[in-house]
Amino acid sequence: MTGAAPNLRLPAVHVLLDDAACAPLVAQYGREQTVSALRCVLDAARVRLVAGESADTAPGALLAALQERLRAANTSTLRPVYNLTGTVLHTNLGRALLPDAAVQAVVEALQWPMNLEWDIETGTRGDRDNLVEEQLRELTGAEAVTIVNNNAAAVLLMLNALGEGRDVVVSRGELVEIGGAFRIPDIMARAGARLREVGTTNRTHLKDYAECAGPETAMLMKVHCSNYAITGFTKEVTVAELAPLARERGIPLAVDLGSGTLVDLERYGLPHETTVRETIAAGADLVTFSGDKLLGGPQCGIIAGRKDLVAAIKKNPLKRALRVSKLTLAALAPVLNLYRAPDLLPERLTTLRLLTRPASAMRAAAEALVAPFQYAAGASYVVTAEAMTSQIGSGALPVDRLPSFGLAIRAQPGVKGNPLGVLERRLRALPRPVVGRIADDTLWLDLRCLEDHQRAAFTAQLADLREGARA
Repeated sequence: MTGAAPNLRLPAVHVLLDDAACAPLVAQYGREQTVSALRCVLDAARVRLVAGESADTAPGALLAALQERLRAANTSTLRPVYNLTGTVLHTNLGRALLPDAAVQAVVEALQWPMNLEWDIETGTRGDRDNLVEEQLRELTGAEAVTIVNNNAAAVLLMLNALGEGRDVVVSRGELVEIGGAFRIPDIMARAGARLREVGTTNRTHLKDYAECAGPETAMLMKVHCSNYAITGFTKEVTVAELAPLARERGIPLAVDLGSGTLVDLERYGLPHETTVRETIAAGADLVTFSGDKLLGGPQCGIIAGRKDLVAAIKKNPLKRALRVSKLTLAALAPVLNLYRAPDLLPERLTTLRLLTRPASAMRAAAEALVAPFQYAAGASYVVTAEAMTSQIGSGALPVDRLPSFGLAIRAQPGVKGNPLGVLERRLRALPRPVVGRIADDTLWLDLRCLEDHQRAAFTAQLADLREGARA
Protein backbone atom coordinates (compact mmCIF):
# COMPACT_ATOMS: atom_id res chain seq x y z
CA MET A 1 0.00 0.00 0.00
CA THR A 2 1.48 3.36 -1.00
CA GLY A 3 1.70 6.32 1.35
CA ALA A 4 -0.58 9.29 1.11
CA ALA A 5 0.27 11.85 -1.57
CA PRO A 6 1.89 15.00 -0.21
CA ASN A 7 -0.21 18.11 0.14
CA LEU A 8 1.07 20.34 -2.66
CA ARG A 9 -1.34 23.18 -2.07
CA LEU A 10 0.49 26.47 -1.71
CA PRO A 11 -0.86 30.01 -1.41
CA ALA A 12 -1.55 31.63 -4.78
CA VAL A 13 0.81 34.31 -6.04
CA HIS A 14 -1.89 37.01 -5.94
CA VAL A 15 -2.78 36.12 -2.35
CA LEU A 16 0.80 36.60 -1.17
CA LEU A 17 1.14 39.80 -3.20
CA ASP A 18 -1.94 41.21 -1.48
CA ASP A 19 -0.49 40.43 1.96
CA ALA A 20 0.40 43.63 3.81
CA ALA A 21 3.87 42.28 4.55
CA CYS A 22 4.58 42.12 0.81
CA ALA A 23 3.81 45.78 0.14
CA PRO A 24 7.25 47.08 1.30
CA LEU A 25 8.98 44.57 -0.98
CA VAL A 26 6.97 45.73 -3.99
CA ALA A 27 7.75 49.34 -3.12
CA GLN A 28 11.49 48.63 -2.85
CA TYR A 29 12.06 46.13 -5.64
CA GLY A 30 9.17 46.75 -8.03
CA ARG A 31 6.19 44.53 -8.80
CA GLU A 32 7.68 42.69 -11.77
CA GLN A 33 10.83 41.59 -9.92
CA THR A 34 8.85 40.70 -6.80
CA VAL A 35 6.40 38.52 -8.72
CA SER A 36 9.24 36.71 -10.50
CA ALA A 37 11.06 36.05 -7.22
CA LEU A 38 7.85 34.94 -5.52
CA ARG A 39 7.21 32.33 -8.19
CA CYS A 40 10.75 31.01 -7.64
CA VAL A 41 10.09 30.75 -3.90
CA LEU A 42 6.84 28.84 -4.49
CA ASP A 43 8.51 26.55 -7.04
CA ALA A 44 11.30 25.73 -4.58
CA ALA A 45 8.76 24.90 -1.85
CA ARG A 46 6.78 22.72 -4.27
CA VAL A 47 9.95 20.77 -5.25
CA ARG A 48 10.69 20.03 -1.61
CA LEU A 49 7.14 18.83 -0.99
CA VAL A 50 7.18 16.56 -4.03
CA ALA A 51 10.47 15.08 -2.79
CA GLY A 52 8.82 14.31 0.52
CA GLU A 53 10.80 16.92 2.40
CA SER A 54 9.36 19.34 4.91
CA ALA A 55 8.65 22.90 3.81
CA ASP A 56 7.03 25.72 5.72
CA THR A 57 4.21 26.87 3.48
CA ALA A 58 2.79 29.48 5.84
CA PRO A 59 2.49 32.92 4.21
CA GLY A 60 4.87 34.44 6.74
CA ALA A 61 7.60 31.89 6.00
CA LEU A 62 7.17 32.22 2.24
CA LEU A 63 7.33 36.02 2.40
CA ALA A 64 10.47 35.83 4.58
CA ALA A 65 12.06 33.60 1.92
CA LEU A 66 10.93 36.11 -0.71
CA GLN A 67 12.56 38.99 1.15
CA GLU A 68 15.85 37.11 1.47
CA ARG A 69 15.80 36.15 -2.21
CA LEU A 70 15.21 39.73 -3.30
CA ARG A 71 17.88 41.04 -0.93
CA ALA A 72 20.45 38.55 -2.23
CA ALA A 73 19.62 39.27 -5.87
CA ASN A 74 20.06 43.01 -5.36
CA THR A 75 23.26 42.86 -3.32
CA SER A 76 26.34 43.82 -5.32
CA THR A 77 28.85 41.05 -5.84
CA LEU A 78 31.57 43.72 -5.66
CA ARG A 79 32.12 43.92 -1.91
CA PRO A 80 34.57 45.61 0.43
CA VAL A 81 37.01 43.29 2.17
CA TYR A 82 39.78 43.52 4.75
CA ASN A 83 43.08 43.09 2.93
CA LEU A 84 45.32 41.26 5.42
CA THR A 85 47.40 39.51 2.77
CA GLY A 86 50.47 41.64 3.37
CA THR A 87 50.35 42.90 -0.23
CA VAL A 88 49.44 46.59 -0.23
CA LEU A 89 48.78 47.03 -3.97
CA HIS A 90 46.91 43.74 -4.44
CA THR A 91 45.75 43.41 -8.03
CA ASN A 92 42.93 41.00 -7.16
CA LEU A 93 41.68 43.37 -4.46
CA GLY A 94 41.66 46.53 -6.57
CA ARG A 95 45.18 47.91 -6.03
CA ALA A 96 45.43 51.51 -4.78
CA LEU A 97 42.86 52.97 -2.40
CA LEU A 98 41.88 56.53 -3.25
CA PRO A 99 42.41 59.41 -0.82
CA ASP A 100 39.38 61.32 0.43
CA ALA A 101 39.87 64.20 -2.01
CA ALA A 102 39.63 61.83 -4.96
CA VAL A 103 36.59 60.03 -3.53
CA GLN A 104 34.71 63.31 -3.13
CA ALA A 105 35.64 64.38 -6.65
CA VAL A 106 34.23 61.12 -8.05
CA VAL A 107 31.01 61.55 -6.08
CA GLU A 108 30.55 65.03 -7.56
CA ALA A 109 31.30 63.74 -11.07
CA LEU A 110 28.65 61.05 -10.62
CA GLN A 111 26.02 63.62 -9.73
CA TRP A 112 26.70 66.46 -12.17
CA PRO A 113 27.40 67.04 -15.86
CA MET A 114 31.10 67.88 -16.18
CA ASN A 115 33.24 69.74 -18.71
CA LEU A 116 34.79 66.46 -19.87
CA GLU A 117 35.32 67.52 -23.48
CA TRP A 118 34.14 71.11 -23.38
CA ASP A 119 36.34 74.16 -22.96
CA ILE A 120 34.61 76.49 -20.51
CA GLU A 121 36.63 79.55 -21.58
CA THR A 122 35.95 79.26 -25.31
CA GLY A 123 32.63 77.42 -25.19
CA THR A 124 33.91 74.94 -27.77
CA ARG A 125 34.75 71.23 -27.85
CA GLY A 126 37.79 70.36 -25.72
CA ASP A 127 40.19 67.46 -25.12
CA ARG A 128 39.68 65.35 -22.00
CA ASP A 129 43.44 64.84 -21.64
CA ASN A 130 43.77 68.58 -21.04
CA LEU A 131 42.06 68.17 -17.65
CA VAL A 132 45.22 66.64 -16.16
CA GLU A 133 47.93 67.39 -18.71
CA GLU A 134 49.33 70.45 -16.96
CA GLN A 135 49.72 68.56 -13.68
CA LEU A 136 51.37 65.57 -15.33
CA ARG A 137 53.75 67.72 -17.35
CA GLU A 138 54.76 69.51 -14.16
CA LEU A 139 55.33 66.26 -12.26
CA THR A 140 57.09 64.29 -15.00
CA GLY A 141 58.95 66.87 -17.10
CA ALA A 142 57.21 65.54 -20.24
CA GLU A 143 56.17 67.77 -23.13
CA ALA A 144 52.77 66.10 -23.49
CA VAL A 145 50.64 63.28 -22.11
CA THR A 146 47.63 61.18 -22.97
CA ILE A 147 45.52 58.93 -20.74
CA VAL A 148 44.01 55.50 -21.44
CA ASN A 149 42.27 52.90 -19.28
CA ASN A 150 45.34 50.98 -18.02
CA ASN A 151 49.05 50.57 -18.65
CA ALA A 152 48.58 47.52 -20.87
CA ALA A 153 46.38 49.71 -23.07
CA ALA A 154 49.05 52.42 -23.04
CA VAL A 155 51.67 49.97 -24.32
CA LEU A 156 49.29 48.57 -26.94
CA LEU A 157 48.31 52.03 -28.21
CA MET A 158 51.90 53.27 -28.32
CA LEU A 159 53.11 50.23 -30.25
CA ASN A 160 50.22 50.28 -32.70
CA ALA A 161 50.48 54.01 -33.37
CA LEU A 162 54.23 54.10 -33.87
CA GLY A 163 55.31 50.55 -34.64
CA GLU A 164 52.63 48.85 -36.73
CA GLY A 165 54.25 46.89 -39.56
CA ARG A 166 57.76 47.80 -38.39
CA ASP A 167 60.42 46.52 -35.99
CA VAL A 168 60.51 47.23 -32.27
CA VAL A 169 63.77 46.29 -30.57
CA VAL A 170 63.59 44.84 -27.03
CA SER A 171 66.18 43.08 -24.87
CA ARG A 172 65.49 39.37 -24.47
CA GLY A 173 65.76 39.80 -20.71
CA GLU A 174 62.88 42.30 -20.71
CA LEU A 175 60.24 40.21 -22.49
CA VAL A 176 58.22 39.96 -19.32
CA GLU A 177 54.93 38.38 -18.41
CA ILE A 178 52.81 40.06 -15.74
CA GLY A 179 49.57 38.99 -14.05
CA GLY A 180 46.78 37.60 -16.20
CA ALA A 181 49.27 36.16 -18.72
CA PHE A 182 49.95 39.61 -20.20
CA ARG A 183 53.15 39.16 -22.20
CA ILE A 184 55.11 41.82 -24.03
CA PRO A 185 55.56 39.65 -27.17
CA ASP A 186 51.82 38.96 -27.32
CA ILE A 187 50.79 42.58 -26.93
CA MET A 188 53.38 43.56 -29.54
CA ALA A 189 51.90 41.07 -31.99
CA ARG A 190 48.39 42.38 -31.32
CA ALA A 191 49.66 45.90 -31.98
CA GLY A 192 50.99 44.80 -35.37
CA ALA A 193 54.63 45.48 -34.54
CA ARG A 194 57.47 43.06 -35.30
CA LEU A 195 59.45 42.06 -32.24
CA ARG A 196 63.23 42.10 -32.66
CA GLU A 197 64.90 40.47 -29.68
CA VAL A 198 68.47 41.43 -28.81
CA GLY A 199 70.98 40.15 -26.26
CA THR A 200 70.43 37.19 -23.99
CA THR A 201 68.25 36.53 -20.95
CA ASN A 202 70.88 37.79 -18.51
CA ARG A 203 73.14 40.08 -20.55
CA THR A 204 72.40 42.71 -23.21
CA HIS A 205 74.95 45.22 -24.52
CA LEU A 206 74.65 48.54 -26.34
CA LYS A 207 76.20 46.97 -29.45
CA ASP A 208 73.27 44.53 -29.58
CA TYR A 209 70.87 47.42 -30.07
CA ALA A 210 73.20 49.17 -32.50
CA GLU A 211 73.57 46.09 -34.72
CA CYS A 212 69.81 45.49 -34.81
CA ALA A 213 68.58 49.04 -35.37
CA GLY A 214 67.98 49.76 -39.03
CA PRO A 215 65.68 51.39 -41.60
CA GLU A 216 62.73 49.21 -40.52
CA THR A 217 63.15 50.01 -36.82
CA ALA A 218 60.23 52.03 -35.44
CA MET A 219 61.29 52.07 -31.80
CA LEU A 220 63.86 51.01 -29.25
CA MET A 221 61.94 49.81 -26.21
CA LYS A 222 62.89 49.09 -22.64
CA VAL A 223 60.55 47.26 -20.25
CA HIS A 224 60.92 47.65 -16.50
CA CYS A 225 61.25 44.18 -14.98
CA SER A 226 58.89 45.07 -12.17
CA ASN A 227 57.83 41.61 -10.95
CA TYR A 228 61.14 39.75 -10.83
CA ALA A 229 64.89 40.35 -10.61
CA ILE A 230 67.81 38.64 -12.36
CA THR A 231 70.98 38.59 -10.26
CA GLY A 232 74.50 37.34 -10.77
CA PHE A 233 76.26 37.58 -14.14
CA THR A 234 74.04 40.27 -15.67
CA LYS A 235 74.29 43.32 -17.91
CA GLU A 236 71.57 45.82 -18.77
CA VAL A 237 71.76 48.84 -21.03
CA THR A 238 70.35 51.84 -19.17
CA VAL A 239 68.11 54.50 -20.65
CA ALA A 240 70.95 57.02 -20.39
CA GLU A 241 73.25 54.68 -22.34
CA LEU A 242 70.65 53.88 -24.98
CA ALA A 243 69.38 57.44 -25.56
CA PRO A 244 72.40 58.69 -27.58
CA LEU A 245 72.06 55.75 -29.98
CA ALA A 246 68.34 56.45 -30.40
CA ARG A 247 69.03 60.11 -31.16
CA GLU A 248 71.85 59.27 -33.56
CA ARG A 249 69.63 56.88 -35.54
CA GLY A 250 66.51 59.06 -35.28
CA ILE A 251 64.57 56.28 -33.58
CA PRO A 252 62.23 56.95 -30.62
CA LEU A 253 63.20 55.39 -27.30
CA ALA A 254 60.21 54.17 -25.29
CA VAL A 255 60.20 52.86 -21.73
CA ASP A 256 57.40 50.86 -20.10
CA LEU A 257 57.86 51.65 -16.41
CA GLY A 258 54.86 49.68 -15.22
CA SER A 259 54.23 51.00 -11.70
CA GLY A 260 55.63 54.43 -12.49
CA THR A 261 56.18 56.47 -9.37
CA LEU A 262 56.17 60.27 -9.50
CA VAL A 263 58.35 60.87 -6.44
CA ASP A 264 61.56 59.45 -5.00
CA LEU A 265 60.35 56.89 -2.47
CA GLU A 266 63.66 56.97 -0.61
CA ARG A 267 62.73 60.24 1.04
CA TYR A 268 59.99 58.31 2.85
CA GLY A 269 62.22 55.44 3.93
CA LEU A 270 61.21 53.10 1.10
CA PRO A 271 63.45 51.43 -1.50
CA HIS A 272 64.26 53.52 -4.56
CA GLU A 273 62.13 53.04 -7.65
CA THR A 274 63.01 54.89 -10.84
CA THR A 275 60.63 57.81 -11.31
CA VAL A 276 58.99 58.95 -14.52
CA ARG A 277 60.88 62.25 -14.34
CA GLU A 278 64.22 60.45 -13.99
CA THR A 279 63.40 58.28 -17.00
CA ILE A 280 62.51 61.24 -19.22
CA ALA A 281 65.53 63.20 -18.02
CA ALA A 282 67.74 60.22 -18.91
CA GLY A 283 66.60 60.48 -22.52
CA ALA A 284 63.39 58.48 -22.95
CA ASP A 285 61.14 59.89 -25.66
CA LEU A 286 58.04 58.13 -24.28
CA VAL A 287 57.22 56.57 -20.92
CA THR A 288 54.16 54.46 -20.10
CA PHE A 289 53.03 53.82 -16.51
CA SER A 290 50.03 53.00 -14.32
CA GLY A 291 47.87 55.34 -12.30
CA ASP A 292 46.67 52.79 -9.74
CA LYS A 293 49.95 51.37 -8.48
CA LEU A 294 52.71 53.42 -6.83
CA LEU A 295 51.07 56.62 -8.05
CA GLY A 296 48.16 55.79 -5.73
CA GLY A 297 45.33 56.89 -8.01
CA PRO A 298 42.58 55.29 -10.13
CA GLN A 299 43.16 52.61 -12.73
CA CYS A 300 44.53 54.20 -15.87
CA GLY A 301 47.53 54.14 -18.15
CA ILE A 302 49.56 57.26 -18.85
CA ILE A 303 51.77 57.93 -21.87
CA ALA A 304 54.15 60.86 -21.30
CA GLY A 305 56.90 62.22 -23.50
CA ARG A 306 57.67 64.11 -26.70
CA LYS A 307 54.88 66.29 -27.98
CA ASP A 308 55.07 65.08 -31.60
CA LEU A 309 54.97 61.42 -30.60
CA VAL A 310 52.07 61.89 -28.18
CA ALA A 311 50.18 63.81 -30.89
CA ALA A 312 50.63 60.89 -33.30
CA ILE A 313 49.44 58.44 -30.65
CA LYS A 314 46.32 60.51 -29.95
CA LYS A 315 45.35 60.40 -33.64
CA ASN A 316 45.25 56.60 -33.61
CA PRO A 317 41.66 55.22 -33.75
CA LEU A 318 42.44 52.94 -30.80
CA LYS A 319 42.74 56.00 -28.59
CA ARG A 320 38.97 56.46 -28.58
CA ALA A 321 38.40 52.79 -27.78
CA LEU A 322 40.81 52.97 -24.85
CA ARG A 323 39.97 56.41 -23.46
CA VAL A 324 39.02 56.93 -19.82
CA SER A 325 35.73 58.16 -18.38
CA LYS A 326 35.03 61.31 -16.42
CA LEU A 327 35.20 59.29 -13.19
CA THR A 328 38.83 58.31 -13.82
CA LEU A 329 39.84 61.86 -14.59
CA ALA A 330 37.87 63.19 -11.62
CA ALA A 331 39.80 60.84 -9.33
CA LEU A 332 43.20 61.36 -10.96
CA ALA A 333 43.33 65.16 -10.76
CA PRO A 334 43.11 65.42 -6.93
CA VAL A 335 45.70 62.67 -6.53
CA LEU A 336 48.12 64.54 -8.80
CA ASN A 337 47.52 67.72 -6.80
CA LEU A 338 48.72 65.91 -3.66
CA TYR A 339 52.13 65.46 -5.27
CA ARG A 340 52.56 69.23 -5.33
CA ALA A 341 53.09 69.01 -1.56
CA PRO A 342 55.49 66.04 -1.30
CA ASP A 343 56.23 66.77 2.37
CA LEU A 344 52.56 66.08 3.19
CA LEU A 345 52.19 63.10 0.86
CA PRO A 346 52.58 60.31 3.50
CA GLU A 347 49.65 61.78 5.44
CA ARG A 348 47.35 62.41 2.49
CA LEU A 349 48.04 59.70 -0.10
CA THR A 350 46.51 56.45 1.13
CA THR A 351 48.95 54.15 -0.67
CA LEU A 352 52.01 55.92 0.70
CA ARG A 353 50.49 56.06 4.20
CA LEU A 354 50.05 52.29 4.18
CA LEU A 355 53.52 51.65 2.76
CA THR A 356 55.21 53.83 5.37
CA ARG A 357 53.37 52.59 8.47
CA PRO A 358 55.91 51.63 11.13
CA ALA A 359 55.98 48.01 12.26
CA SER A 360 55.38 49.22 15.82
CA ALA A 361 51.88 50.38 14.84
CA MET A 362 50.98 46.95 13.47
CA ARG A 363 52.55 45.26 16.49
CA ALA A 364 50.36 47.19 18.92
CA ALA A 365 47.27 46.31 16.90
CA ALA A 366 48.24 42.63 16.72
CA GLU A 367 48.84 42.33 20.45
CA ALA A 368 45.45 43.91 21.16
CA LEU A 369 43.71 41.50 18.77
CA VAL A 370 45.25 38.22 19.94
CA ALA A 371 42.78 37.59 22.78
CA PRO A 372 39.53 38.45 20.94
CA PHE A 373 40.64 36.58 17.83
CA GLN A 374 41.65 33.52 19.85
CA TYR A 375 38.23 33.47 21.53
CA ALA A 376 36.46 33.86 18.18
CA ALA A 377 38.55 31.24 16.35
CA GLY A 378 38.04 28.58 19.02
CA ALA A 379 40.11 26.02 20.86
CA SER A 380 41.28 24.26 17.69
CA TYR A 381 43.69 27.09 16.96
CA VAL A 382 46.65 28.91 18.51
CA VAL A 383 46.76 32.65 17.77
CA THR A 384 49.94 34.67 18.32
CA ALA A 385 51.19 38.14 17.41
CA GLU A 386 54.29 37.81 15.25
CA ALA A 387 56.63 39.77 13.02
CA MET A 388 56.18 39.29 9.29
CA THR A 389 56.98 41.12 6.07
CA SER A 390 54.69 42.99 3.69
CA GLN A 391 55.28 43.67 0.02
CA ILE A 392 54.32 46.62 -2.13
CA GLY A 393 52.63 44.48 -4.79
CA SER A 394 51.51 44.89 -8.41
CA GLY A 395 55.04 44.18 -9.57
CA ALA A 396 56.65 47.10 -7.74
CA LEU A 397 60.02 46.36 -6.08
CA PRO A 398 59.46 42.58 -6.10
CA VAL A 399 62.47 41.61 -3.96
CA ASP A 400 62.00 44.31 -1.32
CA ARG A 401 60.05 43.61 1.85
CA LEU A 402 58.56 45.91 4.47
CA PRO A 403 58.83 44.98 8.17
CA SER A 404 55.33 44.36 9.50
CA PHE A 405 53.39 42.62 12.24
CA GLY A 406 50.18 40.66 12.45
CA LEU A 407 48.39 37.53 13.64
CA ALA A 408 49.75 34.05 13.02
CA ILE A 409 47.16 31.29 13.40
CA ARG A 410 48.15 27.62 13.62
CA ALA A 411 46.08 24.52 14.24
CA GLN A 412 46.40 22.74 17.56
CA PRO A 413 48.36 19.47 17.29
CA GLY A 414 46.10 16.54 16.54
CA VAL A 415 43.27 18.49 14.92
CA LYS A 416 42.16 16.46 11.91
CA GLY A 417 41.12 17.58 8.48
CA ASN A 418 42.11 20.98 7.08
CA PRO A 419 41.55 23.36 10.02
CA LEU A 420 43.39 26.31 8.46
CA GLY A 421 41.33 25.98 5.29
CA VAL A 422 38.16 25.86 7.38
CA LEU A 423 39.13 29.01 9.29
CA GLU A 424 40.13 30.78 6.09
CA ARG A 425 36.65 30.02 4.66
CA ARG A 426 34.99 31.25 7.85
CA LEU A 427 36.91 34.52 7.56
CA ARG A 428 35.75 34.93 3.97
CA ALA A 429 32.15 34.31 5.07
CA LEU A 430 32.12 37.27 7.48
CA PRO A 431 29.92 40.30 6.70
CA ARG A 432 33.07 42.05 5.50
CA PRO A 433 35.30 39.20 4.30
CA VAL A 434 38.81 38.95 5.73
CA VAL A 435 41.48 37.91 3.22
CA GLY A 436 44.77 36.53 4.54
CA ARG A 437 47.25 33.99 3.22
CA ILE A 438 48.21 30.44 4.16
CA ALA A 439 51.88 29.42 4.08
CA ASP A 440 54.10 27.15 6.16
CA ASP A 441 51.15 25.57 7.97
CA THR A 442 50.11 29.02 9.21
CA LEU A 443 47.31 31.44 8.39
CA TRP A 444 48.96 34.87 8.29
CA LEU A 445 46.94 38.05 8.82
CA ASP A 446 49.23 41.00 8.13
CA LEU A 447 47.79 44.14 9.76
CA ARG A 448 49.57 46.72 7.58
CA CYS A 449 46.36 47.52 5.68
CA LEU A 450 44.12 47.48 8.76
CA GLU A 451 44.23 51.09 9.90
CA ASP A 452 43.44 52.23 13.43
CA HIS A 453 40.02 53.67 12.56
CA GLN A 454 38.97 50.28 11.10
CA ARG A 455 39.89 48.12 14.08
CA ALA A 456 36.65 48.58 16.03
CA ALA A 457 34.50 47.33 13.14
CA PHE A 458 36.95 44.50 12.48
CA THR A 459 36.83 43.38 16.11
CA ALA A 460 33.03 43.67 16.27
CA GLN A 461 32.47 41.15 13.49
CA LEU A 462 34.62 38.56 15.27
CA ALA A 463 31.39 37.64 17.06
CA ASP A 464 30.21 36.21 13.74
CA LEU A 465 33.44 34.23 13.51
CA ARG A 466 32.71 32.79 16.98
CA GLU A 467 29.24 31.73 15.84
CA GLY A 468 30.85 29.99 12.89
CA ALA A 469 33.08 28.02 15.25
CA ARG A 470 30.01 26.75 17.11
CA ALA A 471 28.16 25.71 13.97
